[in-house]
Amino acid sequence: MTGRFIVFEGGEGVGKSTQSRLLAEALRGRGLEVVTTREPGGTPGAEAIRALLLGNEGPGWGARAEALLFAAARADHVEALIRPALARGAWVVCDRYLDSSRAYQGGGSGLEDADILTLHRIGSAGLLPDCTVLLTLDPAEAADRVRKRDAGAHDRIGGRAAEYHARVAAAFKRYAEAEPERFAVIAAQGAAEAVHARVLAAVDHLCA
Repeated sequence: MTGRFIVFEGGEGVGKSTQSRLLAEALRGRGLEVVTTREPGGTPGAEAIRALLLGNEGPGWGARAEALLFAAARADHVEALIRPALARGAWVVCDRYLDSSRAYQGGGSGLEDADILTLHRIGSAGLLPDCTVLLTLDPAEAADRVRKRDAGAHDRIGGRAAEYHARVAAAFKRYAEAEPERFAVIAAQGAAEAVHARVLAAVDHLCA
């Protein structure tokens, strides 16, 4: 039996890592094998690229180089971890995936969505999640969460201007509206357990 692939998306501070962990714990409680992972990262090669992309040393990368690096990290991640896990029947729960590249390098930095999708088709054979959980939160509340979490120590992308992150949020919204069969849009305000209950209700159809 082929496994299921669930991705958490959204801007900074919406609770993707927390909700990924809670969903994985709930699925394991149902007797499923669950692999939790993240992007960029998840494999040694992809984690090395993550350090290049998010570290604050040096001048950084232009939008096109950034998109190529994310696509390269994803290609290794998909080939070495995600596809093998799905093939043996495991469920994969991933913190960020393709739609983050579309929203950040596309919506935020202005690259064409078609170009980012082409990179994904070449690097990862176009693999898409069974369900993409888009967590949404008021920007002021999200920014407050980030301040408390990071104590001012942003990574290279997270520390960009509010206008950039507003474009990212708008892009995520467009993608969810265009593909309602793939996206589950979940309000991320309130206690983590309350958000988790909304997530479970949204993904339960995959367990049928």
